[in-house]
Amino acid sequence: MIQSIQRIIKHKLGLLNLAEELSNESKARKVMGLSRDTFYRYKFAMENGGVEALIDKSRRKPNVKNRVDEVVEQAVVEYAIEQPAHGQVRVSNELRKRGVFVSASGIRSIWLRHQLENFKLRLKALEAKVAESPKPG
Repeated sequence: MIQSIQRIIKHKLGLLNLAEELSNESKARKVMGLSRDTFYRYKFAMENGGVEALIDKSRRKPNVKNRVDEVVEQAVVEYAIEQPAHGQVRVSNELRKRGVFVSASGIRSIWLRHQLENFKLRLKALEAKVAESPKPG
């Protein structure tokens, strides 16, 4: 991981150094095969944040606003464990009867977050729940 980060920084610094040596940013970009936008992004990052700013940062940020309420999510998980054979459309319809409104694709997203995306995984979750429940008597 560290080696790949160093390689990326070296490449970006190489572009900036080449542009400085040639005194021609356009030629440096052509030699390195990079766009004008990319060059100026690297240059801006270097000028404002130094070498550390050249490290790629993930642009992905979770969009929490799109998440369902915790109560709905818990209802979906519980139902998935109760009825592991039901598909996402059926789960959506059955939960709607109970007053929990979530789309089939919403069901799928919740299953993915909780590693319940297929029948085998939901069945394993049911088996684990049964195994940990106290036995009468």
